[in-house]
Amino acid sequence: MSLQNNRTVELWRSFGPLIKTIPNRIDSFRYSLQEYPPHYFDQFNPTLSFKKWALVAVEDHANIPENCESFKLPGGAYAVFHLTGNDTKIFQYIYSSWLPNSAYTLDQRPHFELLGDKYKNGDPLSEEDIYIPIKSK
Repeated sequence: MSLQNNRTVELWRSFGPLIKTIPNRIDSFRYSLQEYPPHYFDQFNPTLSFKKWALVAVEDHANIPENCESFKLPGGAYAVFHLTGNDTKIFQYIYSSWLPNSAYTLDQRPHFELLGDKYKNGDPLSEEDIYIPIKSK
């Protein structure tokens, strides 16, 4: 998908009913994960495509339902930002203010949001954690 052709709602509608059928879950969280191609963040372009995943964490990938794929998150450091509400300006702050002024640069690994018990899509009191892959400059 792309930011312009955002299909996140469709993705979660198709994955949501499958969550209860996935064995060996290690927590109750949901993970919204993005895999961006190299140089995606060099210049903002809402039409550039990336891969988006709707995920839950499991102990192992055995017995995953047929219509699901497994995903293994590569290790590494992440900057974590807590978001309350729907302020999408947080991403502008992260990429145009925090990151350039930090001791870090983006690492070419997946970005994700941790959607816990306080996550309520569209609610001004919703809470989530945003994980940005980083490495030292």
